[in-house]
Amino acid sequence: MISPVLPTYNRAPLAFEKGEGSWLVTTDGRRFLDMGAGIAVNALGHANPDLVAALTAQAGQLWHVSNLYRIPEQERLAAALVEATFADTVFFTNSGTEAAELAIKMARRYWFEKGAPERHEIVTFEGAFHGRSTGAIAAAGSEKMVKGFGPLMPGFRQVAWGDHDGLHAAVGPQTAAILIEPVQGEGGIRVVPDQCLKGLRDLCDRTGALLIFDEVQCGMGRTGRLFAHEWAGVDPDIMMVAKGIGGGFPLGAVLATEAAGAPMSAGTHGSTYGGNPLACAVGARVMEIVSDPDFLDEVRRKAAFVRQRLEGLVEAHPDVFEGLRGQGLMLGLRTRVAPGDLVAAAYEEGLLCVPASDNVVRLLPALNIPDADLSEAVDRLDRAAGRLDAKG
Repeated sequence: MISPVLPTYNRAPLAFEKGEGSWLVTTDGRRFLDMGAGIAVNALGHANPDLVAALTAQAGQLWHVSNLYRIPEQERLAAALVEATFADTVFFTNSGTEAAELAIKMARRYWFEKGAPERHEIVTFEGAFHGRSTGAIAAAGSEKMVKGFGPLMPGFRQVAWGDHDGLHAAVGPQTAAILIEPVQGEGGIRVVPDQCLKGLRDLCDRTGALLIFDEVQCGMGRTGRLFAHEWAGVDPDIMMVAKGIGGGFPLGAVLATEAAGAPMSAGTHGSTYGGNPLACAVGARVMEIVSDPDFLDEVRRKAAFVRQRLEGLVEAHPDVFEGLRGQGLMLGLRTRVAPGDLVAAAYEEGLLCVPASDNVVRLLPALNIPDADLSEAVDRLDRAAGRLDAKG
């Protein structure tokens, strides 16, 4: 008999009732150190007092009015994002998947308005993850996401990871945009080298194609910059944001230049809930905290601190770990064992981490996690790896 909740998830046998900082407590009283942060969502930890205050204050005034009217909280957050980034305009969504849908529409609408509707193809990359809507799975193209859901939305061309010749061959007269994650999350914490992001910007400038960055998982301070593409010193035309921007409250956004965004005139897109007062009140507080240069300095310092500890962990368990990859506090342990085995062993040690593709286990802690908790996490990973060594 099917369960009341549609069984589309392979859920761990854990249920949490309370969280504080980087710690979660189960319904039966067990404490877990959270190195997944809700898959990079709880950027400031659980029950962060600043976010609780922002949400509570807004909840006592106004929850929802729809986008039929001006929303001052939305305007305030949009202005902060525009001031801090390449963007001239912002559209708010409820999720990264919705942001992907708008980014696709925006790129195609751009060329339609320029009188070249034949430029509708979007070039994407193997290992990508842009959400689970029909458009997003067509963009990613991986068999595990698209099997059984055809026919797929046409107009996407996938290129193998790191295949520069394939990329140039894929870009042609029908190309509307190139879509890429500066750091692949679900794909296994694969960092696109700075020179490659610069090369993509140059290629788009030469061909006129729009450059779309998916920073749903790697954005909002996760890599030690406000957005990951800043490390390469290049800007996109369109950018997808979600996860950390709401600090745990559902919120996403599409940021765009005026040129890319202007064709999306009144009536071309909409959202009933997107950018409602509750979400934007929380998002504005997240933005105030995470965009502070001192906060980002601390993220980089913490990243260097935990990376050194993790490199020692990899060396200490060569039968379990192959290497460490990633940037900032978006780190991946490539394993010689099944990632699920390490995740399960970590559960036994009271630690939460997140599996990914390419034999990787992700570590995505809250950006304000204390050093002591980072050290404790490595210690627990060490014990988890020891369990697997003993079985080996």
